[in-house]
Amino acid sequence: MIGVGVFTSVGFQLAALPSAFPILLLWALGGAIALCGALCYAELVAMWPRSGGEYHLLREAYHPALGFLAGWVSLTAGFAAPLAALGIAFGVYAHGLGAPLPPGPLAAGIVLVVAALHLGPLRLVGGFLTAATALKVGLILVFLAGAWWLPGGERISLAPRPGDAALLASAPFAISMVYVLFSYSGWNGAAYVASELRDPQRLVPRALLWGTGIVTVLYVALNAVFLWRAPWERMSGQVEAALIAGEAAFGPRGGWALGAMIAIGLLSTIASYTWAGSRVTDCMGQDYPRLGALARRNRWGAPHIALGLQTALALGLLASGKFDAVVNYLMALLQLSSLLVAAAVMVQRRRAPDALRPFRVPLYPLPPLVFIGATLWVLAFQVRERPIESAAGALTLLAGLALYAWARAPSPAAPSTASTRPM
Repeated sequence: MIGVGVFTSVGFQLAALPSAFPILLLWALGGAIALCGALCYAELVAMWPRSGGEYHLLREAYHPALGFLAGWVSLTAGFAAPLAALGIAFGVYAHGLGAPLPPGPLAAGIVLVVAALHLGPLRLVGGFLTAATALKVGLILVFLAGAWWLPGGERISLAPRPGDAALLASAPFAISMVYVLFSYSGWNGAAYVASELRDPQRLVPRALLWGTGIVTVLYVALNAVFLWRAPWERMSGQVEAALIAGEAAFGPRGGWALGAMIAIGLLSTIASYTWAGSRVTDCMGQDYPRLGALARRNRWGAPHIALGLQTALALGLLASGKFDAVVNYLMALLQLSSLLVAAAVMVQRRRAPDALRPFRVPLYPLPPLVFIGATLWVLAFQVRERPIESAAGALTLLAGLALYAWARAPSPAAPSTASTRPM
């Protein structure tokens, strides 16, 4: 979950909301909305413990066609395009830290290296992810502790100010919330790899809830330190706001340390996207005979063809420079997929009230309603601000339906792991 968003958003938020309390409230509310979504996913994954994320959950809750469309969107905008964008961001930060290659080759190199790592044993992949994530969180905690104890920098009050109530009801507050929610992307990651966990009905809900909760605390704490220790006039409107805050708190080496922290954070995010995205494609190969090649696995159980396809798409977007446009025009579809998963909790409660639910959403129906309302709000903003990209997204759905009609046709080359669920 922890990528570049939390390190680059505060400068733009400060330009629109010149007060600490509304900005910190933004990050706390964003975490609460993500937690509502995590609760919804936890209930459904515990009912149907299989990898695939929205592809699997929407297939089970509504219809295979809807699940296929979610998988089609995930293959492109959900994982390949973000991998390209994350690779470029890693290349920029690694080059700034002194890496001898330009950002482009660094981006392609890290995507390839991480993909190659995922071709090995799952234990190796899990160990790498655990180590990278632990290092990332450890560095953030060291930064927070140092900013609290070391002298230097600003000491700006974070308490509410006169006029904050008006800011909370303003358009800039609503617009800023959209980007906060994007920074929380990835809270549903455990749902994509449920089949590869020993006890998914217990571990997936735990991972979703603990992961979202911990990241929320870290996000609020990081932004509090940025606002407390750095001069606002320097950060306002700047994408390098976190680097400015690091330099203000720790001197010239502070910016370098923040850059290293961001690069390590990007490394673990690239690894998790590579793992999760390939499992969605793998599930599609299991369920549709004509896509059966995507479900083939190597000697270590890795879906090597699905990994190769995802990596090739990411490298193609890197080479073309078009990945940003892809993300923009399909982002609304990704949000729509999550909304439908949250709504599926309510649909299944009504349709199958007596079904076994190892995990149940607490305070039901409040969490799904909160998440659905917030997502509709974001979708309305995206359609209004990006009408052309939204229309292109609708055309993408039509293309996905055509591919579904072709893929669901029987084929003698179906893999042995194919689902017996009628299509």
